[in-house]
Amino acid sequence: MVSLTAVEDRAARSSRLPTLPPAPRPGLPHSPPTAMTEKIWSPHDRDHARDRPLPRPAVRCTRPDGAGAPRPPGPSSADAERRILAALEQRHAPSTVRNYRQDWAKFAAWCALRGHRDLPAHPHAVADYLTEHADARTQTGDRAYSTATLTRWVASINYWHRACAQAAPGESQIIKDTLSGLRRSYARSGDRPTKRAAPLLVADLERILSASRGDATTWVTRARERRDSALLLLGFAGACRRSELSALVIADVTAHRHDGLHLRIRTSKTDQTGDGQVKGVPYTVRHLTCPPCAYRRWLDVVAAFDRTGRPGVIRLLHDRDEFDDHACRTAAPAAPDPAAAVFRAIRANGNISATALSGPAIHAAIRRRAQLAGYPDDVVTQLGGHSLRAGFVTQGFLNRAHPHEIMRQTGHVNPATLEIYAREHAPLQNNAVTRIGL
Repeated sequence: MVSLTAVEDRAARSSRLPTLPPAPRPGLPHSPPTAMTEKIWSPHDRDHARDRPLPRPAVRCTRPDGAGAPRPPGPSSADAERRILAALEQRHAPSTVRNYRQDWAKFAAWCALRGHRDLPAHPHAVADYLTEHADARTQTGDRAYSTATLTRWVASINYWHRACAQAAPGESQIIKDTLSGLRRSYARSGDRPTKRAAPLLVADLERILSASRGDATTWVTRARERRDSALLLLGFAGACRRSELSALVIADVTAHRHDGLHLRIRTSKTDQTGDGQVKGVPYTVRHLTCPPCAYRRWLDVVAAFDRTGRPGVIRLLHDRDEFDDHACRTAAPAAPDPAAAVFRAIRANGNISATALSGPAIHAAIRRRAQLAGYPDDVVTQLGGHSLRAGFVTQGFLNRAHPHEIMRQTGHVNPATLEIYAREHAPLQNNAVTRIGL
């Protein structure tokens, strides 16, 4: 006869969570010392991420590093494998590919040190990975990793599992509950709050543009003022991300006799397959804040440099530019190279680079112009490359634009995303608190 105590012991043992899988036995393929698992990566290694081999796709492997992968039947070859890996890489933005590489390398190295299997990874191992790194602290005592970073790690681990025909561990309930618990813990303690770029509104742009034009006293500073004015106004009116501004080429911007300018956004953060979007940037009543005028003034500089180099820009900008009327209705100069980038770097000697401004350079230009306009440092640190897009959405809500009208320009597909901007920067819009009679 089985005692009640024995029954209770068996029930207690069966209710326990399963233990983590043990380390593999010697001789089984497990985390070989490849380039991806030699060490835990730090942020300083991100520049070398593109040199790391991508995990192999599902057609060939059972591990992202390809160790012990059987060769599939059929006419597979190294060339075919490279084409498949290239296709995987092209499916995502370069920053996403870089993050996926780094995140997997970090997780695989951690698994090797702890004796866990990285592929397929047990959900409890992933949960252990998240909680261990959530407890990591910097020298100043702050949490080393935000919840957004931890969530991205899970997405990266899921991606490589799916690419290798394995079940994604992030779909398990324990991972979802772990992330939810960490977010709640972070929120209670006030650790690593979400940082959103402060919006630049029309009044801010007017102040910044006036200060920039007043500071343009040499031909080099005049060239920079024209570029940055076009950058600010096109970015704001087009609700553009900084990556979209960086990717614009001359052929993407066409003048329209009624609309103003048409910007063709070939790819974007949410459109990696290149369906594209055409954004209209209209003429305005005031020439000081007219995006087509600002673009035309910068295009004159680009055309002069492409035709005759630095001397041509000096001749164009030698005298002070009064800019007292619209310039957008006159015939634009023909650009020698339609494939050239619209926004380019300007060196200290005035030479214009052939390469496009990067996203960080656009971010820095916006902060630099705000600082020149006299904004305090605590405000400048809240501004960045997303401030133009955020400003468009916020100004649209303040001017009582319909969410669908805003989404048509921004390209958002979910109105709930716009509510984040309204909640953060326009809390009184469409709010009953303004109608309760106080």
